[in-house]
Amino acid sequence: MNKKIIWVSLAFCTMLFSLNAQTKKPVINKNKSAPVKAATAKTAGTALKKITAVNGPEKLVEIVTNYGTMVAKLYNSTPLHRDNFIKLVKEGFYDSLLFHRVINQFMIQGGDPNSKGATETAMLGNGSAPGERIPAEFKPMFFHKKGALAAARDNNAEKASSNCQFYIVQGKPQTDAELDQIKKSNTLVNYNDAQMEIYKRIGGSPFLDQNYTVFGEVISGLEVIDRITKVNISANNRPQENVVMKMRLLN
Repeated sequence: MNKKIIWVSLAFCTMLFSLNAQTKKPVINKNKSAPVKAATAKTAGTALKKITAVNGPEKLVEIVTNYGTMVAKLYNSTPLHRDNFIKLVKEGFYDSLLFHRVINQFMIQGGDPNSKGATETAMLGNGSAPGERIPAEFKPMFFHKKGALAAARDNNAEKASSNCQFYIVQGKPQTDAELDQIKKSNTLVNYNDAQMEIYKRIGGSPFLDQNYTVFGEVISGLEVIDRITKVNISANNRPQENVVMKMRLLN
């Protein structure tokens, strides 16, 4: 389906590949596909044959855009996603790609290789890097707070991730009533008080939790997300003025 981007209604869902372009409200994907239609990679399996040890300092990635610069840390507890992302950054894979799908109070999505030099009318969101999907790495301590860095995915039973497309959460502050509804609807998550407080104070998109792999977070430049989500968008929530990215490792 062409309208792709993660969202879930109060019934909760798996998304980032399906969102009503006429409204900012999430819609339930009837066949439970993921948010933005990310990769068309091969069947889920071991994405990386060699996984480095889960120790040492967390890797930092600088994400430069024409709306400002963000710094994200990559979690050591999600080594498949971490190592895949590091590999692509080192190769310069993300340089000159676009944040091709932007939804205010939700997220900014990018990483489609087809977005490099794309025409204004090009349909984006289906591209992938060479190789397989990345197996899901759901961790209860990593959730969709504002600034969360997570992997987009398509509709696959294993909830395996795109091997290149990602999104950064903006979301919005949640009310007690909204959080109560999420807790009732999303039985995959056992939220603690600290997580609930973060969702109320800085916001996020809790309906995505434990359905898409969160593998990092923005630790500097959260305001850049807000700037990008204020741009004018055209069809399929693509910014009318290209939001271009460039990345490099900082450590």
